[in-house]
Amino acid sequence: MNYTVEWLNFRRADIVIVGCGPAGVQAAITAAKRGMKVLILGKPRGSSLNYARVDDYFGVLGPIEGVKLLEVGLKQVKSRNVEMVEEDVVELSRDGSMFKLKTESGVEIVADAVILAMGARRNRLNVRGEEKLMGKGVSYCAECDCGFFRGLNVAVVGDGSAAAYAALLMTNYASKVFLIAKRVDFSSRLLEELKSKSVTVIEGRRVVEILGEHRVEGILLDDGSRLDVHGVFVELGSRGVLELTSSLGLLPDASGYLKVDRRQATDVEGIFACGDLCGPPLSLAKSVGEGYVAAVSAFEYVRSKRGGN
Repeated sequence: MNYTVEWLNFRRADIVIVGCGPAGVQAAITAAKRGMKVLILGKPRGSSLNYARVDDYFGVLGPIEGVKLLEVGLKQVKSRNVEMVEEDVVELSRDGSMFKLKTESGVEIVADAVILAMGARRNRLNVRGEEKLMGKGVSYCAECDCGFFRGLNVAVVGDGSAAAYAALLMTNYASKVFLIAKRVDFSSRLLEELKSKSVTVIEGRRVVEILGEHRVEGILLDDGSRLDVHGVFVELGSRGVLELTSSLGLLPDASGYLKVDRRQATDVEGIFACGDLCGPPLSLAKSVGEGYVAAVSAFEYVRSKRGGN
């Protein structure tokens, strides 16, 4: 059930889920199955799954477009009578024993528990051709998409150890791997391992354009040189969407991610988190699993809060 800002008679929920990517969708399905009144807030088109292809997920035979998988998940959510408002949350605060959330249009919702599943904003190159070719050779998750580039030339772009590990992973699939780094910022051990795997490390250069009409055909570097590649893996790190949590004293770790325990509970009682927001590996399987755990934990929290066993 999608509602516009005019709706708004549903201002009270047992559990509010912020984010409707795979982690948030799974959390909504699981919480609703346990009889919770669930509200999910967010914009599905913002999920990185929209730009991915999936070929290594349980129950999926052959590649499937991520956007189609997400559509199925959203249908499951609606079949559970979960209310969904396609608006971003701009404020999160405590209101006595409850939590209050405000959306971009000013809608206020009160809930017993909150599950944060906003994902992590993958840092982009912000160069010509990048947006047009997302999901068409441009990827932000080597672990997710590596299998689609067997026997092809690929470039990994990034300075840190995440980029180095992505390049090493791609040597198991790609014909040739380039690592483009403005400044190498990983250990000499990793550098030697890259060389031993025949990864071509190009330091001091940056990508200025991703070439191709319907698929990636190459990249242009700032010295005017061109590399013919069919895949570009952008490994520039991620920014957790943490603007909401600072008012509650819920702060990220040194890498910018939320810290959770095995129950997906944060340091603030009643707030749980799951998916890419909690850090790597940034993968569909991890997000779905954490979404399930977060929902079960939130359900148990709400039940205990109300005096249940």
